[in-house]
Amino acid sequence: MALRNVRKNGDPVLRKKAEQVNRFTPGLQQLLDDMAETMIDSEGAGLAAPQVGISKRVIVVRDEDAILELVNPVIASSKGNVVDYEGCLSFPGIYGEVSRAEHVQVTGLDREGKEVRLNAKGFLARVFQHEIDHLEGILFVDRASHILTPEELEKLREKS
Repeated sequence: MALRNVRKNGDPVLRKKAEQVNRFTPGLQQLLDDMAETMIDSEGAGLAAPQVGISKRVIVVRDEDAILELVNPVIASSKGNVVDYEGCLSFPGIYGEVSRAEHVQVTGLDREGKEVRLNAKGFLARVFQHEIDHLEGILFVDRASHILTPEELEKLREKS
């Protein structure tokens, strides 16, 4: 496993629509391993392949002590709506208020190409939506109704 560089705002790969994965190779498994290691090292909740410069439909998400891997993920259904704060490893130090579905069902494939169906709510649902947006070239700042000022961010941190 190896750490990958997280691409930052302004990198064109973040705005590209990622390509479907059709072959489940050792290279894909290495990418998933590297992405998980990079996400953990960066203290992130999720990571999409475009964030490490690979325009493929691959995400990893942290769920408590487990790492969830999805290839070609799709939000099959969603319900509810909640506005909360979001950040992104590609936008260090920037946070915004983003409206997301409260519950989602996500489908995709695992590292061997077997079908996966996951139900998520709350923060985990938010992370899935955020990472799947990356695969469409959509960034959280595009969806944010408000980007926090440094003063607002400091007040929010004081409350925590």
